[in-house]
Parts: sequence; structure tokens; C-alpha cells
Amino acid sequence: MPVVAPVRRRAARTAALIAATLALCVAITSGAAVAAPPAALPAAAPGQDPEGGTPSLRAQLEAASKGWLDAKSALARSVERQKQLTNQLEATEAELAERSGKVGEIAEVAYRTGRLGTVSALLNSNTPDGFLDRAAELEVVAAKEDRALRDLQETREEVNRTRTALGGEITEQRKQVTVMAKRKEQAERALEVANASASGSSGGSNRGTSTANAAPAPRNSDGSWPSESCSVNDPTPASGCITPRMLHALNQAKAAGFTRYVSCHRDGGSGEHPKGRACDFAAQKDGFGGDATGGDKTYGNNLAAYFIRNADRLAVLYVIWYRQIWLPSSGWKSYSGAGGDPSSDHTNHVHLSVY
Repeated sequence: MPVVAPVRRRAARTAALIAATLALCVAITSGAAVAAPPAALPAAAPGQDPEGGTPSLRAQLEAASKGWLDAKSALARSVERQKQLTNQLEATEAELAERSGKVGEIAEVAYRTGRLGTVSALLNSNTPDGFLDRAAELEVVAAKEDRALRDLQETREEVNRTRTALGGEITEQRKQVTVMAKRKEQAERALEVANASASGSSGGSNRGTSTANAAPAPRNSDGSWPSESCSVNDPTPASGCITPRMLHALNQAKAAGFTRYVSCHRDGGSGEHPKGRACDFAAQKDGFGGDATGGDKTYGNNLAAYFIRNADRLAVLYVIWYRQIWLPSSGWKSYSGAGGDPSSDHTNHVHLSVY
């Protein structure tokens, strides 16, 4: 009996341990069934990109939007420089008028009193001390007149330089406006070519409402966007890397309440995903499914509206949603050259590309 009891106790403990292990496995399995991971974008067929469209179209859209944004920044800098030059010109012209008046007064006095020659003025001195005093006075008068004339000439030259610079800024602005028009035409022409071979409707209105303002992404001191590489970890399940500016846009969207499933980096395909400059924001709570409808469609509409409202703050290149694409140069345009499925038609997610 003393031997049997310990054996029974060990057996009971073993059975209890086995039962607890089985219960834990069941709990883990049940939990996984309840909280399944969100559905990712389906794999594309060989030679196709799950984002839809073609590499040529995406390259054209990227180049056109980046070129348009660059020209817009250059135009803004030129306009600001023009304002500064205009203010500078007004101040310099006022200074020119003042100095012209001083020189005029000097000329009037010389004409009225008659300008004495240096030797004559010195000969009129009766004493050695008077001679020295008179010489000093003549030197001071000559220095003042000389300085007044030099100041007048320098001011005139500054006015001419400022006017020339203003003319240069006006020429620069015309140049950038022309570039913006060409980039706009480039994007729209590429979309027309892509849409010409497609059929189907645009899926109705995708206009949403959003009043949230994003915190601006960092810019260069001249207002342009700094060059960034795929250098920070992608916090979404896609893993990989994204740019700091893309991470900023992602975090700002979450802060605004858009917290559903997101996937950013993608190794394959073309466009901005492999460069870390694009993210796909699922419209449904459970990831990328079929066409978004009802509240899911409204969520996508509002998310797209948020990115458009904050396009200048977030350096948005373009937004794609529900068979339409928003470009900073052109607004909403049809985007029908995709594969006909919810993912490539962007009817289950909002695509965001940033500079």
C-alpha cells in the first residue's frame, strides 16, 4: 500500500496535466477561429500586378504627379520671392527719391551761391588758423557731396537689379505654369489610353466627407519635399519597409479614426509599393474582401476624402478608390483599366501613394 499510493498520485497529476494541455489547445484553436487574421490582397496571376493597371500607366502617373508637385512648389517659391522683391523695390525707390532730393539740394546751393574753387577759398583766409579751418570745411563738404552722389548711384543700380530679378521671377512662374499644364496633360492622356480598352461603370459616387486636418509632413526650407528612401520598418502585416513620409501619412490616418486593416510594402510589381511610398487601406473590417457596400463603402469614401483634404500636407501623389483615381493636377478621373476584380478595381481598398 505505501508503494501504490504515490503511483496513483503521480498518475492523477499526469492525467490532470494532459487535460489542461488539451483544454489550452482547444482554447487556442477556438480563439483563432474567432479572430482570424484579416484577408490580404490575393496573389496576382503571372505577369499581372494585384494593384491593377500596367507598369507603364503607374510610371506615367508617378512622373506626372511628382512633376506637377515639383512645379507647384517652384511656383510657390517664385511667387513668394516676387512679393519680397516687390517690397524691396518699393523701399529702394523711396530711398532713391530721398537721395535724389539731397543731391538736388546740393546742386541748388552751388548754383545760387556760386561754387568757389579750392585755391580761391583758401586765399580768402586771413590767418594761418583760418586757412586750416577753411581747408577742413572744404574737405568735409566735398566728402559729403561725393558720398551723396555715390549713394544715389548705388541705389539706382539696386533698383535696376531688383527690377531685373522681378522680371526673372515672372518668367519662372510662366515656366512652372507651363510645366504643370504639361504634367496634367500627361496624366490624363495616360488614363485615357488605359480606360479606352476598359468597360464598365465607375461604381457610382465616391465622394466622402472629412473635416480632420493632418499634421504636415516635414518639408525642406524652400517648401519642396525632401528625397526619402524606404528606410523605416513597415508596421503593417505586410512587413518590409516604407518611407518616413508614408509612415507619417499612415499614422495621421489612424489618428483621424481610420483604423481598419492596412497593407503597405510589397516586393513584387511596379508602382510605389516596392519603394515604400504606398499603402492599401481596406474598406472592410476583416481585410480585403469583395466590393465594399453600405457602411464599408462610406468608410472608403471618407478615407479617400481625408487624403484629398490633406493632400498638400501629406504630399499625396494620387488616391485610387472604386474605379476612380484622384490626381492633384486633375481631381477625380475614371480608373477602369484594371483586371475586373475587387482588388485591381480598388473597390475593396483605398490606395494611397505619396511623394
